[in-house]
Amino acid sequence: MSMEWKTASATADAVNKKELSAAEVVASAIKRIAALDSKTNSFTDVLAARAHETAAAVDKRVARSERLPLAGVPFAVKNLFDVKGIPTRAGSKINRERKPSTLDSVLIERLEEQGAVLVGALNMGEFAYDFTGENVHDGAARNPHDPTHMTGGSSSGSGAAVAAGYVPLSLGSDTNGSIRVPASFCGLFGLKPTYGRLSRARSFPFVASLDHLGPLARSAMDLSLSYDAMQGPDHEDPVCAQREVEITVTEIAKGVKGLRVAKLTGYFAKQGEPEAYAATDRIAKALNAFETVSLDDAAVARASAYLITASEGAALHLDRLRERAGDFDPDVRDRLIAGAMIPAVWTIQAQKIRRHFRAQVRELFERFDILLAPATPTRAPKIGQKTFKLDGQEMLVRPNIGIYTQPISFIGLPVVAVPVWPDNGLPIGVQVIAPPWREDLALRVAYQLERDGVCMSKEPTL
Repeated sequence: MSMEWKTASATADAVNKKELSAAEVVASAIKRIAALDSKTNSFTDVLAARAHETAAAVDKRVARSERLPLAGVPFAVKNLFDVKGIPTRAGSKINRERKPSTLDSVLIERLEEQGAVLVGALNMGEFAYDFTGENVHDGAARNPHDPTHMTGGSSSGSGAAVAAGYVPLSLGSDTNGSIRVPASFCGLFGLKPTYGRLSRARSFPFVASLDHLGPLARSAMDLSLSYDAMQGPDHEDPVCAQREVEITVTEIAKGVKGLRVAKLTGYFAKQGEPEAYAATDRIAKALNAFETVSLDDAAVARASAYLITASEGAALHLDRLRERAGDFDPDVRDRLIAGAMIPAVWTIQAQKIRRHFRAQVRELFERFDILLAPATPTRAPKIGQKTFKLDGQEMLVRPNIGIYTQPISFIGLPVVAVPVWPDNGLPIGVQVIAPPWREDLALRVAYQLERDGVCMSKEPTL
């Protein structure tokens, strides 16, 4: 296995045992990014000097016999995370004029405390309002498994950088599916934690009542390691839960025996391509999950999520729309303007539906521990593709990639997206959905599926 394709857990183990130095690992990552990122357009900022300095500090800590869970692990972050010394772009032209951040985001600080090394900031959809990964200012991020295809968004660079072997771990954000979609298209494991579980402090917001931050990785264990490192209360984020760290690494190998697993049908078995259903069926079969259940109001929940996204997003950007409308991606601008005109009564009704839908799902989790659903309705479309056919209907790509992820993030449930590879072509993801605060259950399922060879990441040919 090449150094570039080692998992975060294997890298940290090697560095802790002094078989590799953090300096060597980081130098290799920086070299690979310089050589190959022109093919994938993952990075907007490569922080080589900072990374080398941090790696040297990690090696000193290891030399003092500190055992660091993420020793020497290179990682990168979506460029809506604050990174000391550079402006927080959030994928926009407008934000490039901001002053450089004076502090790192809380999650960057927590990962580096555990020995990880930040190497750069990543491409993303403008202001996180995107499912394709096509940024009009920085260019489209490209899928490492076929650069003519999308990575998915809005955490586009986060998916591409891990799938290409530049870093074993990245951070993204997920409002309506922006971690799970790139995980699906790029063949990765991605974790959207419970709403409020991980601090969002010092990151650029999109929709405060829906925003989550989380990791993408090439293994379930790496998700668990990074998630454990980032947990904990934080007074800077008013919605961050006052829950102590609940370690998942020690639980992840417990297996799935005794877990009650069901496949979501109804809404989640419509509007997709056969590959999406086949992937979900494959996961269900591997878990001996033969029961199916329906969430009757999933379509209404998705429509409500759209209303809240558009109206809250518009409120955040109202001054920018008034003063600098011409500097937006036209697609993003027009949706935000439409959001600004949504009647208040509609958004109030959407919030009522959210409460109703949450109660409906809570009842379902009294019967089951895990629910399964497709992550995306299709495998990665071509870059520039505007429409696709779903259930025989011609539909717009950009708004419809998230049809299966939006109802789930609408009520803040924890989800691990797991990668499935059809017999040929690009991967597609499946959502492993758990009750609130039970990330451990979803990670256990993902780890078991990976151990059994049902789900995996594959090294691309670049």
